Amino acid sequence: MKNRYLQQGLYAAVFTMAAVQTQASSVDFSNLVEQVSPAVVSVNVVKKMTQEELLQQQVPEILRRFFGNQVIVPQQQVPQEKTGYGSAFFITKDGYLLTNHHVVEDASKVTIVLNDRREIDATVVGSDERTDVALLKVNGNNFPALTTGNVDRLRVGEPVLAIGSPFGFDYSASAGIVSAKMRNMMGETSVPFIQTDVALNPGNSGGPLFNQKGEVVGVNSRIFSGTGGYMGLSFSIPIDVAMDVADQLKKNGKVTRSYLGVMLQDIDRNLADSYKLPKPEGALITQVTPGSPADKAGFRSGDVVLKFNGAAISRTSDLLNYLNRTVPKQSIQLEILRDDKVRSISATLETAPDDTPAKTVSPAKTKGPVLGVAIRNLTAAELSQLDLKGGILIQEVSRGGLASQSKILPGDVIIQINNKAINNTNEFVSVVSELKKGTVARVTIVRQGQRAMLGMRIPE
Repeated sequence: MKNRYLQQGLYAAVFTMAAVQTQASSVDFSNLVEQVSPAVVSVNVVKKMTQEELLQQQVPEILRRFFGNQVIVPQQQVPQEKTGYGSAFFITKDGYLLTNHHVVEDASKVTIVLNDRREIDATVVGSDERTDVALLKVNGNNFPALTTGNVDRLRVGEPVLAIGSPFGFDYSASAGIVSAKMRNMMGETSVPFIQTDVALNPGNSGGPLFNQKGEVVGVNSRIFSGTGGYMGLSFSIPIDVAMDVADQLKKNGKVTRSYLGVMLQDIDRNLADSYKLPKPEGALITQVTPGSPADKAGFRSGDVVLKFNGAAISRTSDLLNYLNRTVPKQSIQLEILRDDKVRSISATLETAPDDTPAKTVSPAKTKGPVLGVAIRNLTAAELSQLDLKGGILIQEVSRGGLASQSKILPGDVIIQINNKAINNTNEFVSVVSELKKGTVARVTIVRQGQRAMLGMRIPE
């Protein structure tokens, strides 16, 4: 009898899911696609190839497999530039468009292709790596600008539509539903992503995500995939976040953010019980940066933020989203739980220090040895967390390169080379350029919070 009820429940669940899928798939977007397509464009970019990419082009795969990129075939001619593609859409009639930062990053030329096949050269007005938003401008007037929607009214389960150029196939439409809202990915705190099951692939980046009214609710940004292709998890930047970035880029050429100066984590069941909370809710302050607005206002490690200007905080992403939407020098009111008592604390936000990761530096362009690494400066939060005054983060290590041979790993933080302090990428490039052939450099690193020293043998 028990198995029978379990089977009936399973059948009911299957039928319910099938009904939901049928309802979602029965939404007719044909009129909407016809209406909004003229405002969506393909983006073609030309970028200069990095030294690493040139070496990969020069060295045949069979040699690279055994010797890495140390073997160079000089007689082989390789192009010095590469092409890429993506999507964008008009937000004003006088030629401003939104796309992704990663679509136009380091581009030497950007061209948009309209649905009538006209090609127009575009200028990158500004680009923000942290939110992955870029603003483009083309000459002309009376372009078909899209209308933006209210992301706060977007509901999980609501049908949505994407238009873009996956793999270069322009004006491809794909539909699905909103899977979740307020997603923060891999420690990123600047964008509360909209998660959907809309099929996005390389080339969709920078294209619009529409609701059923034809309003733009998001900028398609990335996918979660183990293969590089669509696997049911797609993420879009909320349009209000993207438009705020675009406005700042248009007015100032850069993005200014507010700064409170706290490290946060979510409340789980055990912590909720320890704080005598009825359920896991709020954002736990784990660290307060000395001299920060939070420090000046009297916040402490262990405080649980329950409300921001009267709005309830369910999890850390809620608080981060509110902070990201608040301008510097604005006063905020936070309701916190401390010592089993609820109290209210005011703080005045400051302009955030430049904690946007620096663009990748290629030490291969220096006079010194080619290490085969991609690096960036540490953010203010990372320096505080590691208790460091400076250092550079190793983002990538080329297989078979000098850094790889020296057992330097992605995630390592280099703080010294030959007892010379490395505070930023410029100092790193300068010190590396002075390394002499045939010597062994002492590289001091921080790995998983522990200091270590590696020997890096510079070839003759």
